Amino acid sequence: MSQASSRHDFARAMVADCNGNIFDHPHLAMLAWDGESWRKPLDHELITLPKGSDVFVLPGRAPWAVDPLTDEPIEVVGDENTGELQAVAAFVAPAYARLLHPAYDTRPGAPDLTLYAYTAIGWKNGRFVVPALRIDADQRQDPYRFDIDQVQAGVTQLRTSLPNNLAIKHIEHCALVYHCRAAQNFFLGRWEAPMPAASTCNAACVGCISDQSESTFSANHERIAIPAIAKDLVELAVLHLQRVPNGVVSFGQGCEGEPLMQGKVLEATVRGIRERTSAGVVNLNSNASLPKVVARLADAGLDAIRISMNSAQPALYNAYYRPRGYTIDHVLQSAREMSSRGKYVSINWFVFPGVSDTWAEVEALSRFIEQGGVHLIQLRNLNIDPELYLKLLPEGSVQEPMGVIAAIHELRRRFPKLRFGYFNPPKTKYGHPGPLPGQKLPLPTPTAPV
Repeated sequence: MSQASSRHDFARAMVADCNGNIFDHPHLAMLAWDGESWRKPLDHELITLPKGSDVFVLPGRAPWAVDPLTDEPIEVVGDENTGELQAVAAFVAPAYARLLHPAYDTRPGAPDLTLYAYTAIGWKNGRFVVPALRIDADQRQDPYRFDIDQVQAGVTQLRTSLPNNLAIKHIEHCALVYHCRAAQNFFLGRWEAPMPAASTCNAACVGCISDQSESTFSANHERIAIPAIAKDLVELAVLHLQRVPNGVVSFGQGCEGEPLMQGKVLEATVRGIRERTSAGVVNLNSNASLPKVVARLADAGLDAIRISMNSAQPALYNAYYRPRGYTIDHVLQSAREMSSRGKYVSINWFVFPGVSDTWAEVEALSRFIEQGGVHLIQLRNLNIDPELYLKLLPEGSVQEPMGVIAAIHELRRRFPKLRFGYFNPPKTKYGHPGPLPGQKLPLPTPTAPV
C-alpha cells in the first residue's frame, strides 16, 4: 500500500508552528499519554471532536508522535518555515469524559498550563478526533444550544421584575461575562439554575477556578465577593422551580467558595424554598466537609448532594484539596447523613487518566460508594496542568491504568444500580441506572493485580 493511500488509516498528529498555527502532520501518527505511558489511541477510543470543544496550543511543549513505519515515538521537529513546533490539545465540551492526555515534552522555562482538561487530539479523514466518551445524553450544557440574544432578553426581563435581587444580579454577570451555562439556563428558564452563596472556603484546592492567589496564573473566574442572603436565594430558586418542569437548583458554583461555610443561610434558604414550593430538586454541590451542617440541610428539605472528589484515597485527596479542619472521613459521614435520610447522593469525580483508573482508586472509590450510599457518579475532567497535578501527588500514585472506560465498567459490575453521568439529574431519573457509557464498545477486561 502506498504512503498516500495509507494516510487515512490512522489518526495523524496535530502540531502548531512557532506562531500558533495548527496543522496535521502529513506522515506521523497521533500519540497520547495514559498517565503512565505514551501510546497510540485505540480506534474505539477516538470520536469526532464534539461541537463546542476548544483547541489549544501548549506553549513550551515539544510535540511527540508515532512513526507509522517503525511504530516508535518520535519528537516532531520543525523546519525553517514552521520554526520550533508546539504541542496541541483539545478541551472537550461538557458531558464528555477525556480518556487520554496529549503526549509532549516540556521545555525548560515553559509556563504552567492554565486550568483546563487537556485532551490528546489528532486528524483523521478530514476531521479532528479525540479520545473521549459521551457520558451523559442530557443536552443542558451543549454550547451550541445557547443563543446569547435570548440570554440577554431573559436578563433584561428580570432586571425589570426583580431589580433588587443581588443573587440574580451576580449570576447575570456569570451568564453574560463568563458564559456560565448554568447561569444562562436560569435566564432561559430551563434545566438547572445556580445559587452561589459563599465567599470563603475551608479547602485550598490546587485546581480551584475562583482562587489562584498562590499560583503563577489567574483564576478562571472571580469569586463572589459578598455572601448571598437567604431572601434573594429563595426568590431565585422558587422562580426557577415553579416555571421549569423537573427543574433543579444548586448551591455550590465555580464562582464561589464552599457553600457549607454559609450553613445558616443555606438552611434558611432550603426551608424558605420548601415552604413555597415542593417542585423540583434542591441540590448542594459541596466538598461535604461539615456533616452536621449537611444533616441540618437534609432535615430542612435538601433533596440531593453532589460531593466533589479527586480521589477516594486519603493521601491523594489531601494533596489536591489541602483541607482545613476536616478529613475525608467527614466527607464520607456527610454522604451517610444524606443517604440515611433517603436523600440522593452523587460523587463529582474529577477524572484524571493514570490516577482515577487504577485498581487502587477503584477499590477506594468502591468502599466510599458502599459506605456512603452513593447513587450516581458524575465524571468531570480534572482541569489542571497534568505535570503540576502529578508533582503534588504522593509517590506511587500513578500506577498501570486499566483505562477510564474499563474503570467505569468495573464499578458498574460491582454496583449494578449505580448511575454514571455528568449533570445533577431531576427526580424523574433518580431510580433509573440508565445506559452504561461505552457499553457497545470493545472493552478490555480489567484484571486485578495479583
